[in-house]
Amino acid sequence: MHEDQKRWDGKYLGKTFDPARTPHPFLRRHLRLLPRGTALDVAAGEGRNAVFLAEHGFKVEAVDISPVGLRRARMLARARGVKIKTTRANLAEYPLERDHFDLIIDFYYLDRALVPGIKNALKTGGRVVFETYTTDHKRLAGSGPENPDYLLRPNELLRLFRGFRVLFYREGIFREGRARKGIASLIAEKNAPSRSPLPRTRGRGPG
Repeated sequence: MHEDQKRWDGKYLGKTFDPARTPHPFLRRHLRLLPRGTALDVAAGEGRNAVFLAEHGFKVEAVDISPVGLRRARMLARARGVKIKTTRANLAEYPLERDHFDLIIDFYYLDRALVPGIKNALKTGGRVVFETYTTDHKRLAGSGPENPDYLLRPNELLRLFRGFRVLFYREGIFREGRARKGIASLIAEKNAPSRSPLPRTRGRGPG
C-alpha cells in the first residue's frame, strides 16, 4: 500500500460521515466565475467539492489516492441525489487527457510536476481553481504541511500559471472559520494559443 494512501485512509476512517458537508468556502463564493461542463476535482478526498459542483450542473470526475475517501464521496453524492465519477489513482501517475475539462479544481494538493498536466487538460477557455498553503503558514500555529516542498513561495502560484488570464488572486494570511491560514488562491482561464502574425510584405503599387 502506498504510504499516502495508508495515511489518508486512516484519516478518513477516523471521521464520522457527514451527509451535510459543505464545499470549500472559496469555491462556493466564486461559483459564478466557473464555466459549466466537465470538471475534475484533483485530490478530491471525501468529495465535498465534487458533489457541490455536481449539484450545480457539472459532470464531475473526482480523483484521489484513498479508496476510503472516494467511498465517502460516493456516499455523499447518493445522499445529495447527484452522480459523480470517482477514480482511485496516484496523481503522480494519473494520465490527464489533453483539452478535456472545462474546469479543474485543486484544493490543498501541491505537486508542481502535475501543473503542466492540469494546464494541458483544460480546454481553451477552461478555468482552474487552485488554493493551497504558502510559506506564510509556517508563522502560524496549527495544522498544515511540515515539509516546505508543500508550501508555495511568494507569487509562485501566479508563476505556475503564467500565460493564463487571471480572474482572481489573493495571497496572504486569511481567517477561515476559527482558523488562520497562510494561503494563495487563484482562478485563471486558459487562453487560446497565440499565433504569430503573418509578416508584412512591402510592394509597389500599380503604376
